[in-house]
Amino acid sequence: MDSVSVKKFRDNLKDYVEQTVTDHTPLKVTRRSGEDFIVMSADDWEREQETLYVLQNSSLMQQIADSVQSHNQKTGYQPSREEMDEITGI
Repeated sequence: MDSVSVKKFRDNLKDYVEQTVTDHTPLKVTRRSGEDFIVMSADDWEREQETLYVLQNSSLMQQIADSVQSHNQKTGYQPSREEMDEITGI
């Protein structure tokens, strides 16, 4: 993660915001007199929140584990050709 001083961030705000949104990389802004902070796009923040929700939900994590197991054992649901065409948009 890149890091810049708060002064440099303030002086180049538009460029840093554009870079953060375009590259989907958070930016650490450091301050002399206090705690640092992170700048990231709203879309990236929402994705992070969704990931944290799934990771903290034991029921969802169990469903994922069960799904991986049935996939590896090839015992999971097999969609029909028509269903696959609808899924893939062919």
